[in-house]
Amino acid sequence: MTKSPMTKSEQLLRIDDHDFTMRPAFGGPPIPVGVDVQVESLDTISEVDMDFTMTLYLRHYWKDERLAFPSTTNQSMTFDSRLVKKIWVPDMFFVHSKRSFIHDTTTDNVMLRVYPDGNVLYSLRVTVTAMCNMDLSRFPLDTQTCSLEIESYAYTDDDLMLYWKKGNESLNTDDRISLSQFLIQKFHTTTKLAFYSSTGWYNRLYIHFTLRRHIFFFLLQTYFPATLMVMLSWVSFWIDRRAVPARVPLGITTVLTMSTIITGVNASMPRVSYIKAVDIYLWVSFVFVFLSVIEYAAVNYLSTVQERKERKLRERLPCTCGISNPDEMMIDPQITGYGSMDVNTTGNYGMPENGGRQERMLAQVALNDPQIARQINKTAHKMHGDHEQLGDHCLLDPAT
Repeated sequence: MTKSPMTKSEQLLRIDDHDFTMRPAFGGPPIPVGVDVQVESLDTISEVDMDFTMTLYLRHYWKDERLAFPSTTNQSMTFDSRLVKKIWVPDMFFVHSKRSFIHDTTTDNVMLRVYPDGNVLYSLRVTVTAMCNMDLSRFPLDTQTCSLEIESYAYTDDDLMLYWKKGNESLNTDDRISLSQFLIQKFHTTTKLAFYSSTGWYNRLYIHFTLRRHIFFFLLQTYFPATLMVMLSWVSFWIDRRAVPARVPLGITTVLTMSTIITGVNASMPRVSYIKAVDIYLWVSFVFVFLSVIEYAAVNYLSTVQERKERKLRERLPCTCGISNPDEMMIDPQITGYGSMDVNTTGNYGMPENGGRQERMLAQVALNDPQIARQINKTAHKMHGDHEQLGDHCLLDPAT
């Protein structure tokens, strides 16, 4: 078998003299590995997929005495990914990650820096997409907290101890990080132990970040249009009830528009089993719009029933031919119980514009009070005796 020649740096580090498949100080106490993170960007936050995408610089610090080398200047040596494959490095992975990759343009974005005393800095640029369990019950007035979790895959806390290199200062963020729909409130770090029944306890590092959603976008796209549709449905209350071609299309248009708004909002959201705050607002608005249509149907039906009753009464009271002056009867307080002001107040309620006012008023009075109907009959008999030559008999049945 052939063997590739070693470089001068590999000879200096004595790569072939050690077995780097084993961790440093194997069989002894756990090796401490410090971690710090530089967050470069938060790329996307997806409510539908319940995940987020983050690009970061992940740096590891540990000491491997097998890599110590003599140096008169105490200067470190920096290597790329080619040497990383030949030595031991921590086997970090992202818990609950869906996709992740190391950037490789123009070469692998990996750096290895070795100091003369054996201290090692291992840095890589990673983009990771991880889960974020969101509670959308207050959407779009919600605040979400997502976490990125880092853990060793093979080494338990008996072999490897993960910790934040500088505590809370181990997490740095770019000041230019911004999201279109969220305001980043804060970043912070924690450390916990994770237990697996098959393998044991592992150190786990957490990167928490809190996001508050911007409401202005939803005010423009959802709340304002829904409010305007409800106000537009109220316009039908000022339109005459006989203007059916005007009121019906207005009511149907507002109902369909509200349905479109509700469908558009739900299309961009996950199919959760609980009610969101925006759902309550939109469905209450939809109920208001729907009731405005029902109101017109109810008013139209009741008005039709009232007109049908008055039409039947007019058929039983065909004319005022036996009454010389129906207006005098209507203003006589002994007959109707109303004065001249009452006639003005009753006005043209429910009256057609083409005439029949006196007959409709007599019919209305007769419907309301049988005693008044009997007074009208008596007056009609008296006037009939004075006008026998007319030959007409216009009597009103008190029972009707």
